[in-house]
Amino acid sequence: MTERLTPGVLRTPRSAGVAGVLFAVLFGTIVFLIHQVIPANPHDAGAWLTQASSRREVDVALAMVPFCGIFFLWFMGAVRSRIGEVEDRFFATVFLGSGLLFVAMMFVSTALMGALITLAALHSGTPPTNVWQLGRAATFNLTTTFAMRMAAVFTVAASTIALRLRIHGRIIVWIGYASAVILLVAASTVPWIDLLFPLWVLLVSVDLLIQSYRVPRSAP
Repeated sequence: MTERLTPGVLRTPRSAGVAGVLFAVLFGTIVFLIHQVIPANPHDAGAWLTQASSRREVDVALAMVPFCGIFFLWFMGAVRSRIGEVEDRFFATVFLGSGLLFVAMMFVSTALMGALITLAALHSGTPPTNVWQLGRAATFNLTTTFAMRMAAVFTVAASTIALRLRIHGRIIVWIGYASAVILLVAASTVPWIDLLFPLWVLLVSVDLLIQSYRVPRSAP
């Protein structure tokens, strides 16, 4: 009965917070597992391909990517519902477009990397050099050059919306702007810098969860 009386606008922030936390944890785990195994240089195949345990570790990371994308889409939808009727069409378009492009590129790069690992397993860890170099470079560019920069654009749009509507405190907003600038400039050159995005999503999600518990759970 209480749930029926509770307006949807009061339940949405908690959904956004939970989905954002799940995305941040999964994406951070994926980044950690992949960086632990795959060398940073896209032209270096590395000895990890010849080790079945290393290939399995990357397979586990890749298997989590679809769920990571689902949680991110849920996070986007819940945040947009939190904005409500006052959303600006320009920033809403950038928000949705960059978020959807980020998920799409993440899925494509995952599928490509999974195919490369399968190819390596079929060739006992020594895939054809030309095929490996092409696929590895394409995956690297999709992930760092394009996907993470779309994540930076998403961060700018979400931070601007939050600043205008005062959804978050100014500190969180400026952290978002700083993270976006760093991702735009250094996403393809600095290792581990892609962890900034899930950390920012985690910060925003925790803030939304805190706000949701401050809102009364019963309707007036």
